[in-house]
Amino acid sequence: MLKEYRNVREVAGPLMLVEGVEGATFEELVEIETSGEVRRGRVLEVERNTALVQLFEGAAGINPKSTRVRFLGRGIELAVSPEMLGGVYNGLGEPRGDGPRPVAVKRLDINGQPLNPYARDYPNEFIQTGISTIDGLNTLVRGQKLPIFSASGLPHSQLAAQIARQAQVLGTDDPFAVVFGAMGITYEEASFFVDNFRDAGSLERSVLFLNLADDPAIERIATPRVALTCAEYLAFELDMHVLVILTDMTNYCEALREVSAARREVPGRRGYPGYLYTDMARLYERAGRVKGRRGSITQIPILTMPEDDKTHPIPDLTGYITEGQIILSRELHRKGIYPPIDVLPSLSRLKDKGIGAGKTREDHSDTMNQLYAAYATGKEAKELAVILGEAALTETDKLFAKFADAFEARYVNQGPDENRSIEQTLDLGWELLSMLPRQELKRIRDEFLDKYLPAQAEEKEE
Repeated sequence: MLKEYRNVREVAGPLMLVEGVEGATFEELVEIETSGEVRRGRVLEVERNTALVQLFEGAAGINPKSTRVRFLGRGIELAVSPEMLGGVYNGLGEPRGDGPRPVAVKRLDINGQPLNPYARDYPNEFIQTGISTIDGLNTLVRGQKLPIFSASGLPHSQLAAQIARQAQVLGTDDPFAVVFGAMGITYEEASFFVDNFRDAGSLERSVLFLNLADDPAIERIATPRVALTCAEYLAFELDMHVLVILTDMTNYCEALREVSAARREVPGRRGYPGYLYTDMARLYERAGRVKGRRGSITQIPILTMPEDDKTHPIPDLTGYITEGQIILSRELHRKGIYPPIDVLPSLSRLKDKGIGAGKTREDHSDTMNQLYAAYATGKEAKELAVILGEAALTETDKLFAKFADAFEARYVNQGPDENRSIEQTLDLGWELLSMLPRQELKRIRDEFLDKYLPAQAEEKEE
């Protein structure tokens, strides 16, 4: 029998102070009964016999004198089972709408631990997303953490849905699943994700956790933990390859700041709590591969950079923790290019580990380096033409400038439903490189030039 407390001393915003409490622990779940209604909360802080409780559903209508509080002796738990696949849930893992409640195989605490570095297996298997700028130039590897840095108004939601639909691990028959965690999204965005997954036929291999903008901040903080707990069950107990997509981490960090302010903690950079780095690291480091386990967790966090600022604390700290970043460009978006991925500042630090013979194709590394270098040279030539005029460019500069335009129009730009295989991406790269003289392709070995360079490029040389 749970002991009830009626010693509510104060209610302020989403926080409640309860006195005379015995044995309360940090993160413990709490039931608050007031006026015949039962609400939920969790313990944020304990000092002697006083507990600070954060309310999930807010404090409106709570009368401290008539409120009864019960401490449940456990943290937030997620009921997991194989039946979760194909389901749509709220940020706490409860079925959204009229969806059925799966029969739980077990209940897991959502506050899992980061993977032990000693137990980690090195990521080295290619994941095909069907998007050329990722597969060809910033390759995603199984077990990697590769965030997408976006900005307000850019199509990161559409890109996230496309990656979730198209992603697959090549060369294996092991089951693949997508866990999608959305934080602080609108009803319109929630409907978009559910309809998109359902129409594409990929809902049956996916689990969606949707926290809406009008849901409590505490649920927003729990959502990525719930999603990762589900992913850990699928990966390490059911031996599945799991891709976790979390959007939008900025909304998650804003919820952290809201709770920190309510607790009157000393703020850090731009008002965010000083433990922001540690908190995000505990989420990001739950991705990876474990020695002796067939399953894995690959993570793509998506965040919007306030004021398009890469030095903002959220993208800045994320970049320190993860293995690279994919950056979306407002300039490319204005040109009508989708996905507007800015190739030059984007980076996947593990891309060399997941490409090459037996994984993608033998020429992948050379063509990746050459495409990147040629595009950078073309961009510089175009900038020079703006300053000095096109007459100041050499014939080779003009070819590189032309290449840069074609690269954006054909390689970067692809339809939101276009799923390119890695072979199509590599062949398209060779087709674009054939616009340049062979002697300018200095980053590709002669054996690959002889084997893959289209015939029209050789004729151009003659």
